[in-house]
Amino acid sequence: MLPNAIDPDYYSADEVAILTGKHISDDKLPLNREKFRSNALPFYSAAGSVTEGYIYATHARGGRLVDVRMKARSKSIRVRFAVLLPTEGFDYEFSDLHKRYAEMETLPDLTVSQLRQRLNKEPCCTTNQDGSGNGDPLNVVLIGSAEDVIAALSSSGWTFTESITIDSIMRMVGAAIEEKAFPSAPVSALYAYGRKQDIALQRGRSTISQRNHMRLWLAPYRCEGQPVWVGQVSRDIGVKLTSKSSTLTTHVIDPVVDESREYLLDSLLHRNAVSRFAFVKGVGEASHDSPRVNLMDDPYFTDGYRLVAWISRKPVSLADAIDLNWNDSADPVRQMSGKFNHPKIEAY
Repeated sequence: MLPNAIDPDYYSADEVAILTGKHISDDKLPLNREKFRSNALPFYSAAGSVTEGYIYATHARGGRLVDVRMKARSKSIRVRFAVLLPTEGFDYEFSDLHKRYAEMETLPDLTVSQLRQRLNKEPCCTTNQDGSGNGDPLNVVLIGSAEDVIAALSSSGWTFTESITIDSIMRMVGAAIEEKAFPSAPVSALYAYGRKQDIALQRGRSTISQRNHMRLWLAPYRCEGQPVWVGQVSRDIGVKLTSKSSTLTTHVIDPVVDESREYLLDSLLHRNAVSRFAFVKGVGEASHDSPRVNLMDDPYFTDGYRLVAWISRKPVSLADAIDLNWNDSADPVRQMSGKFNHPKIEAY
């Protein structure tokens, strides 16, 4: 077994014994050390045997990916799953998602062809609470169980977001002043299907003003027995003051929202998490000369399509991920660059 795949900074059994033995009497230290040694998951297991135990890993606020890899002489095994670490401070802990998810089997089950037609008819954008204004475009659709979707996003560096509280706002303000990262910083509520997002995630960067963030809603239908998640993804590139937010501040999104959509696809493909993908019509084209705006008056440009990605439980190599060729999305960089000279690139 490769413990480094689970956590390259994992702790040895004796290390954990030292860390947990600071307030234990000297006569009990050997017993404490033996407890962690005996409960450690072995690196080597005999063929056909069953073993159980622990990998002593670093703490990850909110949740973490567990990537189990085992190597035998002629083959290997890989299992990935996400572990939620409740803190009573994250959005998903206050969501009614678990109730809706429990009723998944009662939802209409669409074929792939029916899904394409249904997605073409979905609303263009997120909205505010009363539905009177359009926000960021609904530009991403993920298909897969909650466990597989969270595991795939976790492996790509996405983390859960915290609820908006006085504490999280103060830490967010502090991170902004000191220009530090805040990987679990809260995101504001946007609405689809008459409710705020079921799950919010982000992929933090070097400072709080720079991050990729995503909101997902469980759709009222399935595809081939799998849950469908409709969402919005964008990249934050700055912070501004606004009276439209309860915190009086908001992030400024990158106007080229298609690049955020492609970033998500790239990160999932890179982690071998996509079996199929396609693009369907969404918000509609918005050019550089005639942009749309979100609820915070940030302009954005787009070719108007939504990404649709099937999340695979088993790793799928980049070469084996199938493009269904429903529509051709524009190159987000070239799309907004206008005319320019570029070197000739041969594509195979």
